[in-house]
Amino acid sequence: MIQRGGHMQEKMGSGNLLDDRGRLEACGWATSEVRRYDRGAIRAHPLRTKEWDYYCVLTDRYGLALTLADNDYLGFAGITWLDFETPASCAEDVVVPLPMGKFGLPASADSGDTVFSHKTLEMAFRHVPGGRQLSVKAPGFDKGRGLSGEIFLRQPEMDRMVIATPFPGAPKAFYYNQKINCLAAEGEIVIGSETFPFQPGQASGVLDWGRGVWTYDNTWYWGSASGHLNGRPFGFNIGHGFGDTSAASENMLFLDGIAHKLDEVTFHLPDGPLDKAPWRFSSNDGRFEMTFAPALNRDAHVNLGVMETRQDQVFGHFSGDVVLDDGTSLHIDRLLGFAEEVHNRW
Repeated sequence: MIQRGGHMQEKMGSGNLLDDRGRLEACGWATSEVRRYDRGAIRAHPLRTKEWDYYCVLTDRYGLALTLADNDYLGFAGITWLDFETPASCAEDVVVPLPMGKFGLPASADSGDTVFSHKTLEMAFRHVPGGRQLSVKAPGFDKGRGLSGEIFLRQPEMDRMVIATPFPGAPKAFYYNQKINCLAAEGEIVIGSETFPFQPGQASGVLDWGRGVWTYDNTWYWGSASGHLNGRPFGFNIGHGFGDTSAASENMLFLDGIAHKLDEVTFHLPDGPLDKAPWRFSSNDGRFEMTFAPALNRDAHVNLGVMETRQDQVFGHFSGDVVLDDGTSLHIDRLLGFAEEVHNRW
């Protein structure tokens, strides 16, 4: 199966994200938060708004994924512990009917804190000097073993991936997304009697910050990795299916906090189960040529009739070659990350 996404478009300037009619003022990409999001400016049906903050923090042996999503008619808070040695994953989540914006997810990725509190799960994403503080507590996690801890994500001045894309045939639909890679992680997570440290140089995180109005039926593809290359922070973001990606590619490399824009990247998915055979990635300009060896599939399928989601988020290792904006070629050998295929009717 082959899935493509790309065509480099205009770099956005600063301004409001939406005009008075609730339509995108501009489409394109950027390397900082140049557009101001305002939920109150949305003019679409109230049940079509989708907002989420997703953090994924990985070491070579284990990792943690945290999600807070307010999809108007359905809210979701979830944690997933990833064990790459077994391999296995374990999750705890809470579904909240009709939050309709009550999660209070911030209008900016650079300010505003988020706190979720439920008897089975507590999470907080806070801005602190020098970065972000993630806190989590789930007393009943993994059949009562419990999970708790805090992780600090260091965020110096650095580029990020930012896109604003429309949806064909739906003028009031849009997707505004920021992905911040290569966040050095420090802290610990306690599960039962075991403590799992996260240390800079060995642990890196990514933030997926999404705000938008979506159409009903969508399929997207996303790949991400963060780590180090010869001691230097290195990572990338690739993907498509997030609205009309001919308006803005989200394909970028990051080295030492500097973004290097890519054009079209093609996902070559294996036939059959997505975690049983290697993936391959190629680019129209030869700047991203990669293979991906799966290690663990964080898969989920929920079908509630009018709403359905099918997710395969596959964790594993990327190997191959990339080319920076100045023509410098870099070889990547087993960089930990993930690639996913997600289909939603929502």
